[in-house]
Amino acid sequence: MAAPVIETHALGKTFGLTPVLRETDFRLAPGHAAVIIGGNGSGKSTLLSILCGLVSPSEGSALVFGEDTRRFSPRYRRRIGMLSHQSFLYPNLTARENLEFYARLYGVSEPRKAADAWLERIGLGESADDRVRTFSRGMEQRLTAARAMIHNPALLLLDEPFAALDSDGIARVKAMIREAADEGCTLVATAHAQLEIEGISFELYEIVRGQVVEYQEKDEARRGGRLRSLLSPRS
Repeated sequence: MAAPVIETHALGKTFGLTPVLRETDFRLAPGHAAVIIGGNGSGKSTLLSILCGLVSPSEGSALVFGEDTRRFSPRYRRRIGMLSHQSFLYPNLTARENLEFYARLYGVSEPRKAADAWLERIGLGESADDRVRTFSRGMEQRLTAARAMIHNPALLLLDEPFAALDSDGIARVKAMIREAADEGCTLVATAHAQLEIEGISFELYEIVRGQVVEYQEKDEARRGGRLRSLLSPRS
């Protein structure tokens, strides 16, 4: 059996006196997909931030590619793509300059060519030379999606990936996610409700009182899919 891409042990996170996540055990195998559902403030974004090494857990541990996320080395960070509420874009650079910068950072060959290809793919080709500070929220979200995927990551963390997108933007980002999954990328997405992308079988989970548990729904036929993971809250 292949080693899990993600593995957490009694993972917990507290901000001040407020616990956000508590004692969550999570294993996710390579090439599989999960959606974690929860409301605002439930801990979805915190969980993804821990998995990509931006936030340290207060308790327990999180391993990604077998390495503790608190001591992530650059070679492991380059294998992750993160789409979050924070764009990590430079507002005074153009769309092309932003993607070129990240392509170079991740060691993508022919950064300029890659940037232009992704701009066309995400529907921003005509805005390639516009500064990001002039973009609408939806345009910025499109560019953020391209920034997260330009290096073909092995693990893609998607925090509400369709936020602020119009129908065309949603269709384009869905196609990008579907292609990443087809190429064997492991996916973890968060959403307020069930997330559906044609061609991807997501296992559904939710955050309840700081713990990640199987999503409870009436239609049991919807459950299952490619994911083989374990998320078991402790009593």
